[in-house]
Amino acid sequence: MENNQKNIICFGEMLWDMLPTGKMPGGAPMNVAIHLKNFDNNATIISRVGTDDLGTELIDFIKGNGLNTKFIQQGQTHLTGVVKVNMDDKNNVSYKIVKPVAWDYILLEKEALVAVEKSDCFVFGSLSARSEQTFETLKKLLEIAPFKVLDINLRPPYYDKETIEFLLNNTDLLKLNQLELDEISAWFFQSGTIQENLAHISKIFKIKTICVTLGEDGAMLLHNNEFFRSEGFEVEVVDTIGSGDSFLASFISNFLKNTPVKHAIVEACAMGALVATRHGASPLISKEEIQFLLNKSLSSSNAF
Repeated sequence: MENNQKNIICFGEMLWDMLPTGKMPGGAPMNVAIHLKNFDNNATIISRVGTDDLGTELIDFIKGNGLNTKFIQQGQTHLTGVVKVNMDDKNNVSYKIVKPVAWDYILLEKEALVAVEKSDCFVFGSLSARSEQTFETLKKLLEIAPFKVLDINLRPPYYDKETIEFLLNNTDLLKLNQLELDEISAWFFQSGTIQENLAHISKIFKIKTICVTLGEDGAMLLHNNEFFRSEGFEVEVVDTIGSGDSFLASFISNFLKNTPVKHAIVEACAMGALVATRHGASPLISKEEIQFLLNKSLSSSNAF
């Protein structure tokens, strides 16, 4: 039987989300890696934590999820990252991201360079560009990564136009939400409809595949100049932490395995919806649960 596992490396922040109910492991690259692993891929994280108890707990958490920890650096100088989460509005969670912390100081390691060069896919976010050290490491890895996936994550005050422009110019597949799409579009051209904005970004930055998540309204995809749409799935929302990360992991996994994109976008929306029904960013969602939700819904994607 053919081994369809893909080698995917996720780069950036590993941290603790400090929720009203207690702390939960988080950070978009880590969340994406865990879900990719659950989708039968060989997922690895390049990050950095402190030598403190929180860092040790995160590494144990990663090991417990069956991921390789060889590229997770540990340093004594800076503490493991934490994020203070405000969940007053469960559909629009806000974050206060502490700085500086360990993942702001990810060093360039030769073994990691080799691994990225040999990978099928390299996933990174805009938040990892907030510090000089980690951004410099990211730039070197982007030079040799064969297929680059950018997860835009605009968290004030940790971004600027120049940095985002650089990242977009080094992207093969882009994922962002509607607010991020609107803001970035306004930087570079006269903003219009979602389709117009996606088409402009695709043309300016030569990005062939762009996903925009639309919350409860599902998602839209531009792929090779063709649009696809998935409606949202009706679920009982517990919190939306990690929904976008799980959406991305599902889409990447199917995309790399050559699943038709119109199916990949619908399945990604189902995955994001299911994660919103659980606490925390990386609950284990089975293929059976995804299929059940797909079967239950009359939602369909179609090109237009």
